[in-house]
Amino acid sequence: MTRPDSVKEPHPAMWLVWLLLFAGLPALVAGWEARDRPDSGVRRFAAAQAARLQAPPTPPPPVEPVEVYALDRDQARAFNAKIPFSPLPNPAARPFVFAGSEVDLARAIDCLAAAQIYEAGDDAVGERAVAQVVLNRVRHPAFPKTVCAVVFQGQERRTGCQFTFTCDGALARTPSPAVWDRAREIARGALAGKVFPAIGYATHYHTNWVVPYWSDSLDKLTMVGTHLFFRWRGWWGTPPAFRRGSESGEPVIAQIARLSAAHRPENETLTSASTAIAAAMASSAELAAQAPMAIGPHSVGKVIAGGRLIATDPDGVTFMVEVGRTTASDSWLTIAHKICGGRPLCRVMVWRGGSAPAAWPPSTAQIETMSFGYIHNLDVGLQRALWNCTQTPRAAKSECMRQRVPTGASAAPMGDAGLDGVRRRGRFETVKIVPPAPTPPPAPSTP
Repeated sequence: MTRPDSVKEPHPAMWLVWLLLFAGLPALVAGWEARDRPDSGVRRFAAAQAARLQAPPTPPPPVEPVEVYALDRDQARAFNAKIPFSPLPNPAARPFVFAGSEVDLARAIDCLAAAQIYEAGDDAVGERAVAQVVLNRVRHPAFPKTVCAVVFQGQERRTGCQFTFTCDGALARTPSPAVWDRAREIARGALAGKVFPAIGYATHYHTNWVVPYWSDSLDKLTMVGTHLFFRWRGWWGTPPAFRRGSESGEPVIAQIARLSAAHRPENETLTSASTAIAAAMASSAELAAQAPMAIGPHSVGKVIAGGRLIATDPDGVTFMVEVGRTTASDSWLTIAHKICGGRPLCRVMVWRGGSAPAAWPPSTAQIETMSFGYIHNLDVGLQRALWNCTQTPRAAKSECMRQRVPTGASAAPMGDAGLDGVRRRGRFETVKIVPPAPTPPPAPSTP
């Protein structure tokens, strides 16, 4: 069969056009898509972070004893300055709320307080940072599972312990009562959920005048005072790695027994409402045996037992006291005992400086701002000490006042601010203390 004359062969140049169309165009499109867009760096960073968080966890990194290079202070500072801070996000740690028994809580508070004092000194900011590192470690699988075990990890070694004060003899120095009380208050707040956000999930730190062997292998996060804070690189330094809960059974640490009643062997079986408060609470017999202080209208404005007396009620039963803003909250119980010693019926109301009423009687609103309340009736053996936990967090709810809001003008005066066993008539005219009513047996549950 012959081909019609109307059908012609394509011009040779057309083959080149078709080649460019089917081969060149896809390459051009691919190049366009791969161009460096303004947000490409952000996308690559987000993708890298997603891969980092989703990476399957390997075994936790080993926790090595702390060893430092033999450098003088100036050399160490120069070395540390060359290590850059990590550009990756540094999110704040989640709140840590201690969930153990009252005995375990008392031990954890004192272990944490000891770490704060001996690692950071009398520095509230540094103490908060140290407390955060300890609690980060408790949550991390690479470390022990209790607060005291984390703080005293490696204490059996002369050198190489995780916190150097536990093995270098520093515990031979005794902090002053005021320093110890403040450290315990900071520790109590940390165990009740207070977070120090600046250091994020840091698990390591050191002063800027030493260089540990691990310093350039971890992410350098921030500097607080003279301390540098670090976390592990990779998955083990990310928030998902800090998901482990603490365990019960805080060990007894004999090294701090002279500072802490909770770490004395004879107190291992204490199970009362707050071990720390129970240890500090004087017995009714001890209070009754004391000679009462001569306190009256002439004492108003004077410092009595560590607090300034604002006023007393007409019967000389209730004493209003103002304390300094930085006074340790645990010391308020001691003030109350000194004022109430030798008085069969006594009550102390405490306000921090700047919030105290000017005179008796306080208003309902002023009572709501009261920082601490103490009451006892030695005839019936009643004794209560309660803190305003909106101002001073307490891990044990049994130590907290009940905050009350008046519902109307006819409501009964709320002068007890949460102290059970107190009933009032009128406006502070009389005070009657009665033993708490017995709790009725629970009703049988239905299936």
